[in-house]
Formats: sequence, structure tokens, C-alpha cells
Amino acid sequence: MENTNATVTHSRSFTKNQKWVIASTSSGFALENMDVLFLSFAMSSMIGQLHLSGGAAGLIGSITNLGMLFGGVLFGLIGDRFGRVKTFTYTIFIFAFATAAMAFANNIALIYVLRFLAGIGAGGEYGVGISLIAESFHKNQIGKMTSVAAIGGQIGAILAAVAAAFIIPHLGWHALFLIGLVPVVLTYFVRRHLTETTAFVQAKQTETESTTSAVFKFMFSSPKLAYQSFALMIMTTVQIAGYFGLMNWLPIIVQKQLGLNVSGSSLWMIATILGMSLGMMTFGSILDFFGPRRAFGIFLVASAAMVYTITLAHNTLSLLIIGAIVGFFSNGMFGGYGAVISRLYPTEIRSTANNIIVNIGRAVGGFSSVVIGILMDHYSVAVVMGFLSVLYIISFITMMTLPGLKKLAVKNN
Repeated sequence: MENTNATVTHSRSFTKNQKWVIASTSSGFALENMDVLFLSFAMSSMIGQLHLSGGAAGLIGSITNLGMLFGGVLFGLIGDRFGRVKTFTYTIFIFAFATAAMAFANNIALIYVLRFLAGIGAGGEYGVGISLIAESFHKNQIGKMTSVAAIGGQIGAILAAVAAAFIIPHLGWHALFLIGLVPVVLTYFVRRHLTETTAFVQAKQTETESTTSAVFKFMFSSPKLAYQSFALMIMTTVQIAGYFGLMNWLPIIVQKQLGLNVSGSSLWMIATILGMSLGMMTFGSILDFFGPRRAFGIFLVASAAMVYTITLAHNTLSLLIIGAIVGFFSNGMFGGYGAVISRLYPTEIRSTANNIIVNIGRAVGGFSSVVIGILMDHYSVAVVMGFLSVLYIISFITMMTLPGLKKLAVKNN
């Protein structure tokens, strides 16, 4: 099930095609994350202008996550059947135009439809992009390269914050979504400079069964494979739950429960994102050199412990430092899931496996914000942090029960 792409080299210098793969996927993930965060920055303006209830507004994000799950399965299958490069550009087109169309949405029904469509494109893009990376680099470079692509997503978050700060006060929230057309430009360069990987072409030449049959065969056909797939879904669910829980609620928790006045929310976001990005690069290097069990073990245990340091924040500076440290461990792992999934599942279903596992994690883990909100209403900060800590411990225990990860612990030679 390992990557057998004969064109992949293990040298320190990258080929032209490898450079285009990482540039395209990083840019795609950046633009996707920028699109998703536009909704967060525009939400308060949308609620006020369209007179939305809290429930109706909250449903927008849930519908987006459901779209990601649907798009992940659909375009994962398409990517494994017809090719990574074309499918990658199709997903970009969908979320780009659906995002831009939000500029003309003036009722909640249309917003629901457009966000579902945007979710389809964004959810489909992930697995296809990760597959391109996995099939273009040496197996012991995949962790670092998927982490680089994940950092692209964090850059998209910063760009979204900057764009929202300038556009919404002057032009309104509708204008913000017009930036969604920018990703269309990326598709030109992808089609011009990228070709299908050798591993994918070879897999199609020796194909003996349909993609859907292969997905069942390699993901669910035996108790061992089914457990592996569901265990990875649990891990990605915890990953997303921790991310949304920390990013959406932590500033509010600190402000309300610890009595701090967190006026510089943008500083909080930038500090946390910088910590996450540094964590991703560190995690990727550890994964490639020591294997996934040690990498995930270190970061999951550290995440379980570090969430409690939030209670030590007594001023804005300490909050920024702690936020960066928590972000380093809690979201530093994100790029590693694509690397692990890509090595555990064969080329024939690599896009689908990545999309199913990660997007189920998104759909389920996204509800952590609701759970944390309920806990905040009835319990202390320590209980909320304890909830997150338990999730990371569950993920750690689950990870240790995966025998497939032991086989991936090959030192980079």
C-alpha cells in the first residue's frame, strides 16, 4: 500500500512538478480556509441585516459541514476514478463561484443553498490535494509536505481576517464574498503546470474493480480494516473538535470566566495561528523521522496537558503566549492525518479515504462548539478544559490501538 511512484526522488532538491504540486495544494487550502472563515467574520453583520435568529445563523455552519461531507465522498470517488488534477480544479470552481454568489444572497434559504455548495467544493478539494502530495513525494517526506499544505490553510485564515477588517466596515459583508472569485485564477495554473502522477496512471492501468468496490474492500471489508477506518475518524473528530472549540470559544472563556478584557482579538488569532503553523512544521518533521506513533503520542499528550494552562492567563500578553503554545500542539497535528491516511490506503482509493475520514471528522467534530457552549453555561473553566483534555486522551488511546501505524514507523534514510 506504500507509494510506488517511480518518479519520486528522495533528494533534498525538489523537481519542478513537485514544486507546482505543493504550491498548488497550499494555495488551494489557503483559499478554501479563507472562504470558510469569511462566514465567521461576516456572521454578526448577516444576523443584524437579515434579522436571523441564533438557531438559523448557527445552522449555516452546520450546513457547510454537511456539504463538505457530501462533497468529500463525491469528489473523492471522482478523483480516484478520473484523475486528481481535473477533479482538484473542479472543486475549486465550485467553492469559488458559490462563495462569490453570496454577494447577492439576501435571504436565509439562498444562503443555505450556497453554503452547502461551497462546502461540497471545499470538502472535495482536501483528499484530492493530499493525494497529489502523497503520490509526488517520497514516503518519508509526506508528513512535512502535507504540513506545509496545512500551513497554507492558516495563511488563508490570516488573509480572511485582514480582508474582513478592511472590506466589511466600508463595503459591507456582501462585498467580502466577492473575493471568492480569486481561486478561479489558481485553476489556470493547475491545469497548465500539473499532470497526473505516475502512481495514479499505473493504478488505473492495472485496475480490476470499480472505485466504490475498492473503497469497501480497503476500508471496511474486514473487522481490522473497518476498525482502522473508524478509529481514524475518531481521531480526526477530536482534532476538529479541539480546533473549533479553542478558536471559537477560548477568547470568550478567558474574557468571561477569568475576567480579562481581550480587546485585541486579532492579536489572539494571529498568535494562535503562528503557533499552529510552527507546530505543523515541527510535527511533520517528527512524523517523517520517527513515525506517526511517536509524533501523535507527543502532541496528543501535550495537548491534553496544555489546555489547562489557559487558567494561568492573567493578562493579554500571557494569553497570547499560552494561545500560541496550545495552538502549537492542538492543531500542529492536522497535516499528519493526510500523511497517515495516504500511506495506510492504496492509490486506488486515496482521495476517497482522505475525504471520508477527514470530512466525517469535520461534520461531527464541528459540534464541539455547541457542547462547549452548554458546558460554559453550567460549569467552570476547569470543566470545559477537562472536556477537551479527555477528548485528546481518547484520541491518544485510539491511536495506540492502531497496528497499521507501527508499520509506518520507518526512520528516514
